[in-house]
Amino acid sequence: MQGSRFEQKYIVTEERALQVRDFIRSRLELDEHGVGKPNFSYPVHSLYLDSDDLKLYWGTINGDRERFKLRLRFYDDNPVKPVFFEIKARMNNKCRTKKRAAVSREAVEWLLAGDTPRPSHLASDDPEGFAVLKEFCERIHDLQARPRVHIGYFREAYMSPYNDSARLTIDRGVRAEPELAARLSTTIQKPTLLWGQDVVLEMKITDRFPDSFRELISTFGLRQCGAAKYVDSVSTLGEYKFGGPSAT
Repeated sequence: MQGSRFEQKYIVTEERALQVRDFIRSRLELDEHGVGKPNFSYPVHSLYLDSDDLKLYWGTINGDRERFKLRLRFYDDNPVKPVFFEIKARMNNKCRTKKRAAVSREAVEWLLAGDTPRPSHLASDDPEGFAVLKEFCERIHDLQARPRVHIGYFREAYMSPYNDSARLTIDRGVRAEPELAARLSTTIQKPTLLWGQDVVLEMKITDRFPDSFRELISTFGLRQCGAAKYVDSVSTLGEYKFGGPSAT
């Protein structure tokens, strides 16, 4: 479980993203998952869940002070690799928390269908993860939530070499398509690019705002904006494709 954190997002050009990379590499360390990879990036895939009336989507649109998202996150098609059940919550309209549980792929379909969570559903023995899994399943039941959209992108990430107090991510090729089943495939059949060739730059802070981030914002004249991948996916593709049991 991650502690409380704050996030700031920016939409920038690829040219600006490369300048940010050059700036930040002397201040933060490259995420180990990007080492040796093209563009220092690794693939990220998320399957977001919501109710038929898109309650979680509308919670963000309406600016509810206490809101959350439910998603399944995976990184490849390897059947023995876990799928992460994640609850990303926002409190007082500012502070965020993220909880996740590593779940065996073979258990995902059963859990989304309403099966009672058991420790054996986890990818490893993890009491804290099991508590998260139970909470996730309770929220699914309360909302009658099911998959809505598949979002994929390539992430270049940097972090503090000392702790998890600061993290900067650069997300490229953010693409989405409606997905109303628990299809855990990295293939997006009819992708829609949410921000074209532009890049999502995100700063994640769990302590005081780092001087390096202040300098970065000042140096490149960055302007904070909204870039909510799930919400922008639904808005861009059309709400009618996601709401209701007969959505297509």
